[in-house]
Amino acid sequence: MEIVRSQRQLAAAAAAASGGGSGAGGLPTYRVAPQLEVRLEEFELFAIDRLRVLKGISDGLSRGKRPEEMEKLVSELWKGHMRHQDPAETLNKDIISHFVLRLVYCRTEELRKWFLSMETTLFRYRFRLESPDTQRLLMSEFQLPYKALPHSEFEAVKDKLSQVARSIGQSASVESVFFKVPFEEVPDLVGSRRVFISKGYAYVAMSQVVSLVVTQFRCNISKALVLTNRKWTTSIKEQEKDRLTPIVEALSNAYFGPDYSQTSDSAEISPKDIDQLSRTSFPLCMRHMLEKLRENHHLKNGGRMQFGLFLKGAGLKLEDALAFFRAEFSQKVGSERFDKEYAYSIRHIYGKEGKRTDYTPYSCQKIIAATPGVGDHHGCPYRHFGEENLRAALNNMGISGNALEGILDKVKNRHYQLACTLTFEATHNVSCDTGINHPNQYFSESQKVLQAKNQTVQSQSST
Repeated sequence: MEIVRSQRQLAAAAAAASGGGSGAGGLPTYRVAPQLEVRLEEFELFAIDRLRVLKGISDGLSRGKRPEEMEKLVSELWKGHMRHQDPAETLNKDIISHFVLRLVYCRTEELRKWFLSMETTLFRYRFRLESPDTQRLLMSEFQLPYKALPHSEFEAVKDKLSQVARSIGQSASVESVFFKVPFEEVPDLVGSRRVFISKGYAYVAMSQVVSLVVTQFRCNISKALVLTNRKWTTSIKEQEKDRLTPIVEALSNAYFGPDYSQTSDSAEISPKDIDQLSRTSFPLCMRHMLEKLRENHHLKNGGRMQFGLFLKGAGLKLEDALAFFRAEFSQKVGSERFDKEYAYSIRHIYGKEGKRTDYTPYSCQKIIAATPGVGDHHGCPYRHFGEENLRAALNNMGISGNALEGILDKVKNRHYQLACTLTFEATHNVSCDTGINHPNQYFSESQKVLQAKNQTVQSQSST
């Protein structure tokens, strides 16, 4: 097996704040770096699979799924991306992928915050699926200093515990295993009034100990991320600049869907179709750039790349792309200057100049991460527009009322891709459970919806 020479060093850095213990049952606590031999390709592939799980959880949370829905979602995501026929291999993949992503997401405060939230949510729902015996073992693993409430003390507060149980819709016959803990250890249970509190202590049922364990888990990971960042910045980043650093830095913005660089013949579009397609099937970012192109007869390089690649992915051939951009740019700079200064960049997009790279259309993540300057029109409107401008743009798409406010609410919480997904759902009157992750996905799904509606209308008219 090909070994990554510094794999153990990297894992050790990622576990800089680790204590002891590797977890009970099949649920690791990630307190110790894995002493495993890992091939370079597995280093990345394992991380990508775990990232698919975390991004699925993020999407579920941003959509406001209920706890029981989240539990089902987490189970499905884990089975779909992390399971292996050999339980030992599943455990190895679990541990390795966590520590790789710890490296990926330790690098900025924003990345740390997201990773910490998603990993904590993942751990919470996986813990709830464990047996009570395994849960007790995990409590020991985290060295939680709590013991089950003695029978005599339990009997003394049993009536109060029954009242709390009834108030939250549980059976009046309460569990017999409770833990008496300082109330500040379970802020989520206190905040939702799901525990009995007396003299500064909360009485936590066995079915609620996940709150205790998760609090400690979150604390451990948070500290480890800070220490990992220190190690990454001072040594690992430079030491691994030629091999692992590019992988680590790319993973936080990774896009896992189709690249839309190749289109089928049936997906071909022509310049005369673009305005109509913009009104029916372009996402807001591309509608905006087309409007500015028509208005100013020019787009800066960032806009030409983003919009040009989108049109390429939608099915616009090179000759038609040159004709389309020449018709607009020549109104401002003339045909001769277009051919000298701008035609090259269009041919370059299609892999016909320079290194002849067949560039792929930009994903939502790449567009959101862009930083447009003055006079630029690329980037993501949900991130870069002010509320007034965004509201006006959505109104122009026919969106208003509760749908509009729902989109703006997602924007305020920085769920930009979900805001785009809600825009798609509002304009097409369909559900998009997969979410929008790419402008060309938006276009493709829109065309499918419209074609299905046309076929329905035709079949009804023929009968």
